Amino acid sequence: MLRMTKFNSVLVRCFWLALLSQPVVAGTIYTWVDENGVTHYSQQPPEQDLQKSKTLQSSELEPVKVGSVAPQKAAAPEMTESEKNAALIKEKDAKQAQSICENAKQNLDVLTTHTKLTRQDGKDKEPVAMTEEERQAAIAENQQRIKLFCDRK
Repeated sequence: MLRMTKFNSVLVRCFWLALLSQPVVAGTIYTWVDENGVTHYSQQPPEQDLQKSKTLQSSELEPVKVGSVAPQKAAAPEMTESEKNAALIKEKDAKQAQSICENAKQNLDVLTTHTKLTRQDGKDKEPVAMTEEERQAAIAENQQRIKLFCDRK
């Protein structure tokens, strides 16, 4: 009966690894430019104009570093019309911008904490129940106002 020691086990594993691994062999690469000016690379020679192709050995090619290019900082996006207007208001009248900010925060607080709200259509009209779509639109509008008029410190 064979007794397998740790050393023998390692030897058997190395044997199977060597047996199953394929050797790395440099290959021939053919390169040519077609009639449209496109450069082709292939391990098979071109079917037409074999004389125009050049052969390269893969072992002679210098490997290229992958992922070595640092990401470029994206250009700042153009300001929207509402962002331009908000910047103008903040520049000319800081009190008005602060008032818009506070009103938007208060409105957003009410819109997010209450689901059954009413709104008034113009002066001296009866209150009308606000639909969920209107409520969500008002929430988005007030979030935009907060983004535009509230200073981030």
